[in-house]
Amino acid sequence: MSTNTKHYDYLVIGGGSGGVASARRAASYGAKTLLVEAKALGGTCVNVGCVPKKVMWYASDLATRVSHANEYGLYQNLPLDKEHLTFNWPEFKQKRDAYVHRLNGIYQKNLEKEKVDVVFGWARFNKDGNVEVQKRDNTTEVYSANHILVATGGKAIFPENIPGFELGTDSDGFFRLEEQPKKVVVVGAGYIGIELAGVFHGLESETHLVVRGETVLRKFDECIQNTITDHYVKEGINVHKLSKIVKVEKNVETNKLKIHMNDSKSIDDVDELIWTIGRKSHLGMGSENVGIKLNSHDQIIADEYQNTNVPNIYSLGDVVGKVELTPVAIAAGRKLSNRLFGPEKFRNDKLDYENVPSVIFSHPEAGSIGISEKEAIEKYGKENIKVYNSKFTAMYYAMLSEKSPTRYKIVCAGPNEKVVGLHIVGDSSAEILQGFGVAIKMGATKADFDNCVAIHPTSAEELVTMR
Repeated sequence: MSTNTKHYDYLVIGGGSGGVASARRAASYGAKTLLVEAKALGGTCVNVGCVPKKVMWYASDLATRVSHANEYGLYQNLPLDKEHLTFNWPEFKQKRDAYVHRLNGIYQKNLEKEKVDVVFGWARFNKDGNVEVQKRDNTTEVYSANHILVATGGKAIFPENIPGFELGTDSDGFFRLEEQPKKVVVVGAGYIGIELAGVFHGLESETHLVVRGETVLRKFDECIQNTITDHYVKEGINVHKLSKIVKVEKNVETNKLKIHMNDSKSIDDVDELIWTIGRKSHLGMGSENVGIKLNSHDQIIADEYQNTNVPNIYSLGDVVGKVELTPVAIAAGRKLSNRLFGPEKFRNDKLDYENVPSVIFSHPEAGSIGISEKEAIEKYGKENIKVYNSKFTAMYYAMLSEKSPTRYKIVCAGPNEKVVGLHIVGDSSAEILQGFGVAIKMGATKADFDNCVAIHPTSAEELVTMR
């Protein structure tokens, strides 16, 4: 181990989106900055999350769109139905992985451009309050800094109490699959499970989704829960409601899995089992050596300015667990560096965690900003809110025998009907929500929505014409 301690103005532990954004912003103000990353630059989002997931979503969505071509009068000499669908998973995986690798390189170049030093290795606080990094060549360096950011992200939870749980993989493992499973079981009702189940089904894997409740996406408004659950069932995804897995067995001759559930039923001859039952903070950086406090979920406690209880140590992103979204970590990281190293006007800069838009890349997409109808009733009282609903079939499906739902809900509160919640399901929901998110963040009322002239014919026009 080197006996020399290298000093920096700012040391960032974790090269995910939040850590990289904060490091670059700090360096842009002239701060001598070090970023330490254990695996690959970009973190979960770039390597095993949003980016490669969206690429897979595009493939799955396109497979469905292609199957619509004949009904639109196109390529009618070709059998473009799901029965004739082929998908070259190994080839596509190579292209997807190459794209991710290019992004890793772009992250590296951007850091170099801002003159951020990057070290690859495992960082850990020692009892002196400095950071020891075991590098990839097994040498150890010690660093000190005026300010230290912990942005180590999160990792998947496995149900270690279930016999045979290790026979399954997690969402990281999904991206390591070299072949497309013919039959797959996805466990979990959250957005990760719903997105992966939708991808598999769109690419014609026999897909089973095991959930503990009656609906999926239970952290979202009921209109999203019910619409996506019902459509997944209608589309042919085998949704096992009110179900729990109690044991997993492997046939050593066929390498197939048998999934035992609590109702004495089983799912046989399964190629892949994917656990998406939650995530937890990625700790192990010696937080106990400096006294960083954790909450009951083993997440680092940070205030609205990203301060931990230890002076000059900060934390943000999934390791804090407040709002586990990449753009949130990026925004929080930049604002933290603005405050620490920027001009006087940024001395109180912090991220506003209210009204953060989020989307689910299900099939169809869904999106939400603000609070649900149930939460609005609890907060304002039923007599003080008004809810506008619309359910229809988008024009695109007028030419098709199979339909996909569109469902919109606007939740308003108070005499001026301020929009406190917007919940949408349907094609292009992610793109639609980005614009409406700006309006809601600015405090838009229902009257503001109504005063915007509709763009016709679109699905989104329904949001400014609802009565």
